Amino acid sequence: MEVIVLGSGVVGLTSAWYLAKAGHDVTVVDRQPRSAEETSFANAGQISYGYSSPWAAPGIPVKAMKWLMQKHAPLKVKPSVSPELYLWAAKMLANCSPDKYQVNKARMLRIANYSRECLIDLRREQDLHYEGRQKGTLQVFRTHAQVEAVAKDIQVLAESGTRFEELDVAGCIAAEPALAKVKEKIVGGLRLPDDETGDCYLFCQQLTELAQQVGVRFLFETQVTSLNQQHGKITSISTSAGELKADAYVVALGSYSASLLAPLGMSLPVYPVKGYSLTMPIADADGAPVSTVMDETYKVAMTRFEDRIRVAGTAELAGYDFSLAEKRKATISMVIQDLFPNGGDIAQAEYWSGLRPMTPDGTPVIGKTTYSNLFTNTGHGTLGWTMACGSARLLADIVSGQDTDIDPSGLDVFRYAG
Repeated sequence: MEVIVLGSGVVGLTSAWYLAKAGHDVTVVDRQPRSAEETSFANAGQISYGYSSPWAAPGIPVKAMKWLMQKHAPLKVKPSVSPELYLWAAKMLANCSPDKYQVNKARMLRIANYSRECLIDLRREQDLHYEGRQKGTLQVFRTHAQVEAVAKDIQVLAESGTRFEELDVAGCIAAEPALAKVKEKIVGGLRLPDDETGDCYLFCQQLTELAQQVGVRFLFETQVTSLNQQHGKITSISTSAGELKADAYVVALGSYSASLLAPLGMSLPVYPVKGYSLTMPIADADGAPVSTVMDETYKVAMTRFEDRIRVAGTAELAGYDFSLAEKRKATISMVIQDLFPNGGDIAQAEYWSGLRPMTPDGTPVIGKTTYSNLFTNTGHGTLGWTMACGSARLLADIVSGQDTDIDPSGLDVFRYAG
């Protein structure tokens, strides 16, 4: 079967890979000159299976109001935004109840844990070098209230079979020795030993080459303008390179998926949430993180590459705006210097911003749609790389009409019906 995948970020790229491995004739269409040039380009570098949690959580509405008044807050909202934001925010707030949080987190962990297995298998089969580390991730807490609040997450982790370690300050330092210099700033942590790290952009470039070797075609610098339908099926797509036809179509365009699907009468609640990152050279290897450290207070992740440190965080609701706000840059700079003051050369930091495709319930939208040959794999938020392989393998099985390894219920667009 001929399949066209729209988008070559880490989600679209892995979708193409698994579809090709399932025997399909795959073409990938992307407006950029190469894969992973947008949201996947300079993300946090963490593959955080255990941290797969929806932003819509109990207590978030109150926290959000406080954050809006703080200098180094995890969340910022640009005043003049479109009505789409308010509709999306209303749906997100509706998912902040304890019951819905548990359902959504369980769905996310279902995909994430499956994705871990798929990535391990992929790494066994292929010779991939993306500065990857399999040394776990550490979430550090600055207050005892944060330690108490994580108890519900720990319960869900235990129920899903996700390994975890609750650590005191000494345990945090054992996992991340450089924290010994700032031990008075933390009170404990939660370590997830099965989480991984690496450079997502390097991963995507290598997977692109492997995909080409198995026959996947890439149409780069090609803009998709519309999906054309007739009698409940997609008949073709219109692009800057002309009309393209296939037997099936996969929309994996991240934050741009919703606008492409809207003319078809499909309401996909995916909104762009801007995140920031900086990348700087390591100045003192002993003063740098060993793996990924997540600062729970500021929601900032600090990840060790071979000779660089990637720092990423903040959530800015500002529409499709890629500008680098100085205040947001200051927040991620402050956190890395506060916890790892000697680790990197901040004077050489390179800053970046990207749009995370967020759903109001945190769960990506994977699977069938109201059109018989149209599928989606989008809405992964901050967890695109974490969930990429599992989402793509699940999607490939659905497109192929095969039995799936995990339960696909509650993961497609139909959960928003009504």
